[in-house]
Amino acid sequence: MKKTIRIIAALALSLVSLTAGAQLRWAGAVGVNVNNLKFKQDLVTVDKSMGASAGLVGELMFPGIGFGLDLGLLYNMQGADVNLGEREVWASIGAGKEKVMIHNLNIPLHLRFKYTRLGGFEDKVAPFVFGGPEFNLQIAHNNGDLFKYSGGDLGLTAGGGVELFKRWQVSVAYTWGMTYVCKTKLLDNFSAQSRQLRISALYFF
Repeated sequence: MKKTIRIIAALALSLVSLTAGAQLRWAGAVGVNVNNLKFKQDLVTVDKSMGASAGLVGELMFPGIGFGLDLGLLYNMQGADVNLGEREVWASIGAGKEKVMIHNLNIPLHLRFKYTRLGGFEDKVAPFVFGGPEFNLQIAHNNGDLFKYSGGDLGLTAGGGVELFKRWQVSVAYTWGMTYVCKTKLLDNFSAQSRQLRISALYFF
């Protein structure tokens, strides 16, 4: 037991020491996204829709190794057009092509790797990759007569991009929803997870 406590304490001290030497900086972020909904069953077709995001992103990099973390707090709009009218169960109550639009408070937490040993060229252009979970808290939505909403969901993201002159970053990422974002009221088990392709631009202060 004492040995376990010593190991945990040593790991905690190492993490604190590593974090203390890390470089943290903040950026404003804006993005556009293409959204889709993946339903549990292929009962109706779904049309993709456009959305947007904006907020604050922090980058925590550990010197000398190229690894780091990024976290943020962003507004993110997602959704799709669901063709409920293709099935009689919804067409009989007047439903047709129904827009699902969800407004989220998005909290990403990604591990990233940036190529920082390029003989000085990284001061101009530095490629990077990242991935990890994203947490969404639903702050508003539409079409509450036909859909029930989860209140929030969890997604997994993977992406990459380039950093320009240590000030700008442009990236492309794809997020797979792991939990459901909404379900239809008439069929309780007809639920959907989100899919999102996002292009983002960041400017570091």
